[in-house]
Amino acid sequence: MDRKKILEDAGLTEEDIVVSPWDPAEYLETNEDIRLFVQTAMEEGTEEDILFALKTAARAKGMIQLEKETGIDKKKLLNPKAFLTEISQAFGCKTAAA
Repeated sequence: MDRKKILEDAGLTEEDIVVSPWDPAEYLETNEDIRLFVQTAMEEGTEEDILFALKTAARAKGMIQLEKETGIDKKKLLNPKAFLTEISQAFGCKTAAA
């Protein structure tokens, strides 16, 4: 089914559809939420999913707060691919042994 047909069947038009940006960081409210979000990405996601989860978790936690709590330099936090193990462990995630 195409989009036009779906809208028509629902009695809607394009103007009726409102799409708002959604940021998962806004819903990660506790350290446990963040840990589970990152751990799930690491267990089930692609490399792209993992990097997205780490960046989202850093935003949810706050870069400055994360840097203070973990001692991980902000430059490392901004480049999670290069420091994947170190950063994911800072969120309490278990990483696979190399």
